[in-house]
Order: sequence, then structure tokens, then C-alpha cells
Amino acid sequence: MSTIQVKDEQGVRIITINRPEKRNALSLEMYTNLTEYLIQGESDNAIHSFLIKGQQDCFTSGNDVADFLKNSNLDSEHPAFKFLFHLLDLKKPLVAAVTGAAVGIGTTLLLHCDLVYADNTAKFQLPFVNLALVPEAGASLLLPQLVGPQKAAELLLLGESFDAETAKTLNIINDVIPSESIFDFALAQAVKLAKQPPQALQATRALLGTNKDLVRQQMKDELAQFAVRLKSDEARTRFEAFLKK
Repeated sequence: MSTIQVKDEQGVRIITINRPEKRNALSLEMYTNLTEYLIQGESDNAIHSFLIKGQQDCFTSGNDVADFLKNSNLDSEHPAFKFLFHLLDLKKPLVAAVTGAAVGIGTTLLLHCDLVYADNTAKFQLPFVNLALVPEAGASLLLPQLVGPQKAAELLLLGESFDAETAKTLNIINDVIPSESIFDFALAQAVKLAKQPPQALQATRALLGTNKDLVRQQMKDELAQFAVRLKSDEARTRFEAFLKK
């Protein structure tokens, strides 16, 4: 079975992270596939919106650490960061349905989604500092704008998990939906978006968004710091402990 599954339905490209045996940890190949499916969907006139989801018990636990460490030479062409930069430039709306763990990229990618829904099993976490790293996906800029600088500092510097109700209060997600209906609900919302006049929809998204040049520069700054931190002694110690656990 493919670790990234794609299905087109009612004008929506449904992308499912499908690696349950690894708690949907994202390998570099999976990042490449995610980017390819988004690019294909952007160029397909029959696709008007995207929906990204995982399994009922897990959205994604973040990066596949072992795979990431094997390919630690980071630049804008690295599969993980290429995916993040493409998220920034996405023209068609993106909906997320979050269930279970949403760790690291599982939370930061939500900052680039138009609509986000979670069930009450969802657990969000930004453990970058915990792993001796720095945030990515423009989170160090976008999160303070969204939740305020003090709360952003708490979420990023302590890296503690928080639940769906907290995420809703912080405006990281739109709403908490019952587990038995979350995927159907999120798809229905994506279908509503797909039925909107596409040019007006995309123009409105562009007007709503944060200055992309500013976010792109912040992402580049994060990438530069991330590359340095990844090769640091303290990061190596933290990753060794993580992998042993």
C-alpha cells in the first residue's frame, strides 16, 4: 500500500497519509509524493480544493527521524522543505482533518491550511526545541501572529502537547468535530470550497494571506538555523535518546 494515497472526488483531491505502522511519520519519499500530488492537483482544472488527513488514530507523528538524519544536508531542494515552500505557494484551498497525533510538521502545516477540523483525540505538539532544533514552515512568524507572542513562546519553547479544545481557543483549528463524522465533515467543507467560483476563491485567499515574501524569508531563515542545529552535538544527543526510546 502506498504511504501517501490520493483520490479525486467531487472536485476535491483527498490526500491520505498512510503509514500507520510508523504513526504516519513522514519519510523524504513521502514528502516528495505529497509535493507531486499538490502540483498535479494545482494544474488539474477538475480539482478545486485539497483535503489532507491521516488515519482515525493518527494524523502524523512528524518526521521519520532515522530517514531525516540520513539526509541531513538541508537546502530549499530538500524534500521536506520543498514541500513546505510549495504549501506557501499553493493557490487552491487546503482543508485538514486532524485525528490523533499531530506532531511537529503535523501542527505547522496547519498554519498553511484554509480550514482545519480536529476530533477530541487530536493532540498537537511543537517539540522542536525539545529536539534541539528550531521551528519550520514559517511557524516562528505565523504562530505569534495567530496566537500572540506570549502563547507562541509557550508552545514553541516548552514544546508541550495541547488538545483540540485548546487548539480551537487559539484559532489553530476551526472546530472540534465528533470522531465518527470528522472525515465526512471535512470532505463536505472541501466540496463546498470546490463549488465556489475558483478565480474569486483564489483571489480572496491571496488577499487573506500573510505577506508571502515575508513568510518565505522567515522560512529561509528557519531553514538556515535548522540546518545548523541538526548537526549540533545537543541535537545528536537528543536524537540518539529519541531513537533508543
